Amino acid sequence: MNNNNRQDNKGREQKDQELQVIKLGIDLHARQVTFSRQVDQRVPQPAQRMHPRAFVQWVREQQTPGLKIYSCYEAGACGYWLHRELEKVGVKNFVIAPQPMDQGASRQKTDRLDAAVLVDQLDRYLRGNHKVFSVVAVPSEQQEQQRALIRLHRQLLGDRLRAEARGRALLCSQGIEVGGCWWKTKNWKLLSNGLLASWMLETLQSWRAKILDLDKEQNRLRQRIEALAQASDLPKGAGRYSWVVLQSEMRSWERFNNPGQVSSYTGLCPGVHNSNGRGHEGRINRCGNKTVRYTLIEMLWRMVRWQPHYGPIRQLVKGLLSKRAKRRVAVAAARRLAVDLWRLATGRTTAEKLGLIMQKH
Repeated sequence: MNNNNRQDNKGREQKDQELQVIKLGIDLHARQVTFSRQVDQRVPQPAQRMHPRAFVQWVREQQTPGLKIYSCYEAGACGYWLHRELEKVGVKNFVIAPQPMDQGASRQKTDRLDAAVLVDQLDRYLRGNHKVFSVVAVPSEQQEQQRALIRLHRQLLGDRLRAEARGRALLCSQGIEVGGCWWKTKNWKLLSNGLLASWMLETLQSWRAKILDLDKEQNRLRQRIEALAQASDLPKGAGRYSWVVLQSEMRSWERFNNPGQVSSYTGLCPGVHNSNGRGHEGRINRCGNKTVRYTLIEMLWRMVRWQPHYGPIRQLVKGLLSKRAKRRVAVAAARRLAVDLWRLATGRTTAEKLGLIMQKH
């Protein structure tokens, strides 16, 4: 019996020593982590559930000399804190773009099934299939803080616009039409000078007070954001606010290796429908960052005025295009602008070669 026990213990020790890689597919939620574990090339183990903090501690306890741990989870509302915690304990983690994971014709979807799919995709990715999922560029803590400031400003602006719309809808329901912003001083004096019923005036006063507070706060934040722009890096007409937003959402120009990656991230590339040598280009695929996309379009139309000699916008300056053609040219020009800004920011070219005029100090 003693000899058998010794042999069993030696066998277990040998197996433990053979362990070189652990792969974890993680389905992350605020209150729980569901993960599937695969050891080397063995069959993945049944999924387990833990509290996120307990999961980090469990991963720390798995660490042994010579063991490599890889993991992945989808980007979402839980952010990047788990990624940073896993990296601290020596795990190579991938944050990936969300994707549908329903199980074929059965259309089954649970946290356990999602974790199993993720660990399978991670296994294929580590074996060289880098198209199985898209890895998200994780921002630094400083970049995340800056982006949070920008998004707070946009949320406040959205709240103000909604309050304006509610007041305008109330006026419209009573047949009262006001040109411009109804809440600004000039129009408000006209409305409050006996034109409105008392119940309407009370409601609009409440909305106006909220609008004034939101307007003041979002203007204060805008000044803080604009102060982050460096004039030496700013093309004339780009706008300080738009420039900071673009840099923040791109998460560092240096992470792109070629113009195709930059274009793809903007989502301004045309969709291609091609088979058997025949096909056509469709609408833009919108696969990239939405904020980058409309920021580039806004920036482009300002540059039509301030930089009319810039190559990609010369057709727009002439003004001889139809409405549809103008949109198509603007999209192509915005895509080209993103690539040129990348080349400029990474030192691959100069503003003079691109035909861009830089902002003076």
